[in-house]
Amino acid sequence: MIPLSLAEIATAVSGQRRAIPDPEVRVTGPVVHDSRQVTAGSLFAAFAGARVDGHEFAEQAVADGAVAVLATRPLDVPTIVVDDVEVALGALARHTVAILGTDVVALTGSAGKTSTKDLIAQLLERLGPTVWPEGSLNNEIGLPVTALRAEEDTRHLVLEMGARGIGHIRYLTELVPPRIGVVLNVGVAHIGEFGSREGIAEAKGELVESLPAAEDGGVAVLNADDPFVRAMAERTRARVVLFGEGEAADVRGENVRLTEQGQPAFTLRTPSGCSDVTMRLYGEHHVSNALAAAAVARELGMSVTETADALSSAGTLSRWRMEVSERADGVTVVNDAYNANPDSMRAALRALAAMAGGRRTWAVLGEMAELGDESLTEHDSVGRLAVRLDVQKLVAVGGREAAWIDMGAKNEGSWGEESVHVSDAQAAVELLRRELCPGDVVLVKASRSVGLERVALDLLGGEVAAR
Repeated sequence: MIPLSLAEIATAVSGQRRAIPDPEVRVTGPVVHDSRQVTAGSLFAAFAGARVDGHEFAEQAVADGAVAVLATRPLDVPTIVVDDVEVALGALARHTVAILGTDVVALTGSAGKTSTKDLIAQLLERLGPTVWPEGSLNNEIGLPVTALRAEEDTRHLVLEMGARGIGHIRYLTELVPPRIGVVLNVGVAHIGEFGSREGIAEAKGELVESLPAAEDGGVAVLNADDPFVRAMAERTRARVVLFGEGEAADVRGENVRLTEQGQPAFTLRTPSGCSDVTMRLYGEHHVSNALAAAAVARELGMSVTETADALSSAGTLSRWRMEVSERADGVTVVNDAYNANPDSMRAALRALAAMAGGRRTWAVLGEMAELGDESLTEHDSVGRLAVRLDVQKLVAVGGREAAWIDMGAKNEGSWGEESVHVSDAQAAVELLRRELCPGDVVLVKASRSVGLERVALDLLGGEVAAR
């Protein structure tokens, strides 16, 4: 965070100073809402949660180096008292970003947000100091906390925006207004909350509606291959740049393929030239993510050759997203357990099939949450796809939704022992310990609530005996 006095912060958040002897004392460290993350010079935001009240940790936060506390009531330590800590945090983020004049890039989509954010960040770092969220900090708290990490030399601020309803993204864009907005796709993730893909598109399109007009530098980067996203061109005053594999795309992927290791390769074509890309990431779905990142980098001045080189060098910055590890006995573990929706599940299964190279493949899959009335159909279709891709062993983990995956596989392929339904992650671990062989490839994927990362972590903690 840029250094700000407590007086300036209080004014920015419409707060009242309490127990502050010197209002000119400056916050020079990060803004944190977890007292364990306090460092010298921090500002501690005390949230009153359902289980933990941050106000109870205020004294310890100051003892550990916090300059003051942002709180909803006076405390016995230097405090800026506000009506709502979340609203105040957003106001402070808006104030600091306005001072900096940093180029703000925001992205949203039903799938691929975090992976694309990581790609954009790695590209833009080549152009200058860049700040981006750790993991998936894409809500009303995570977004301003990320923005407040920007410093005086920060050239680019990359923000991920999630939505659980109409108006959520609009609110986030008001906190930190973006100049460049990226919409990746409109899928069925969270369709249980929105009711339809049209409802999801309505929410995601709030990002492009917030952008400045073209003459003021606004740029909407849209997926030409997704009709719901492409239609958003009518909802923005910004200049529209299309990415994708179709002829309509300004930034296009040609000759798309997967290597024998399951890594995407393609020719990046732009209006200023073309260059070949072979990515270190796994799965063909990363091509679309890479094209979106390339479009952003081009708008900010990166050449097509440097963009291709950066995409070919980029790795995974966020945990448990197609994270590939190989044990000493040759078992390959693909930990993609951070989250799941139908689109990402299909992409991960295709990546698993591409990585096989004659080895036995396992898909350890769990529930995809928030699918509403589409849940049965989508879980059944995942099981059927596993059969069509010739995955040798399917382990469906969890309750009713997992049973639907198992059912789909057995109905598609008349499977018996090839597919099994187990109750929880521990049961999956025990099965894999018994049956894994050296050289097998194991994909682990489910929605975050299932906690399947425990399976991948357990597999990487030991080795199976050769058989």
